[in-house]
Amino acid sequence: MSEIERETAAAAAAAAPDPETAKPAETVETAEAVKPEKPKRKSGDRRDGRYVKSPGLQTVMGYLFPKRTDCEVYLNDKLDATNLLAWLEKKNAEHPDYKTTVFHCAVVGMARMVKERPLMNRFIQGYRMYERDEITISFVVKRRFADGAEESLMVLTPKDDDTIDTVSRRIVGNVKETRKSEHSTGGIDELLDKFAALPRIVLIIVIRLIRILDFWGINPKALTEGDPNYTTILTSNLGSIGCPAVYHHLNNYGTNSIMITIGTLHKEEILMPDGTKQIRDVIDVGATLDERIADGFYFARSLRLMKHIFENPELLELPIGVDSKFEY
Repeated sequence: MSEIERETAAAAAAAAPDPETAKPAETVETAEAVKPEKPKRKSGDRRDGRYVKSPGLQTVMGYLFPKRTDCEVYLNDKLDATNLLAWLEKKNAEHPDYKTTVFHCAVVGMARMVKERPLMNRFIQGYRMYERDEITISFVVKRRFADGAEESLMVLTPKDDDTIDTVSRRIVGNVKETRKSEHSTGGIDELLDKFAALPRIVLIIVIRLIRILDFWGINPKALTEGDPNYTTILTSNLGSIGCPAVYHHLNNYGTNSIMITIGTLHKEEILMPDGTKQIRDVIDVGATLDERIADGFYFARSLRLMKHIFENPELLELPIGVDSKFEY
């Protein structure tokens, strides 16, 4: 048994939940779930982030390029999912009542990446740099796979003691709950419907007011909670609809600084470290990031961690708060 596998088995023994019917996010409990204390807010902090005094270059860049869309940097890579698929096949055979998917693994991998690479959880708003206290990952759920079917926005907040099991159950539970109805039943979706019903001139004024509040970080929580524009990572599982990974733009509204798309799973010939060529299962990934929060070197190394997780899927069984000990 490898060192990673031994550590995984020890850490997961107490944390692994018993198989059960998937539940919505608010009803799922993680093993020994303890709500961490948030740092006290200081002068200059926002409700959704702590003020970070950034180096001179990053500070000036925030003023020279105040728009997030002017500072987009694009990364693309292939994730070798061969080991992951074999691991998933075994895992799903042991727990046939629910299915853990590649997308679930990708979400946990993103959460671990941000946990171990904290600069990925930063954002710039109002010419200042901030760092979030929580990791949030958002995605869109199609209520039906049909043209014209409504979409619903979903936000996941992984905790330090979460593992692939708890996150997978939470996603499945939320998606099932969402698809019980073909129309929005509350939350940010219902709020957007109310905004859309306003007369045009009124909506213009309201949106401009919201942007001013957003600049100063004093938007009401009701306007930001559940909004993917205020999450760490906005991701899209394009592979689920047979599409390749693409580059998706960032938005100037909100605080989201990272957009990741996941493409289709396919076979591809890969040059292995030993010089041989093998046909492997790979997934294309496209990422758009705000270059003001970190440099390209930091982004590239963060993506290497994602690749390492896919190649060593047993890490997904460790609580997110346990360091992977990956050597960059």
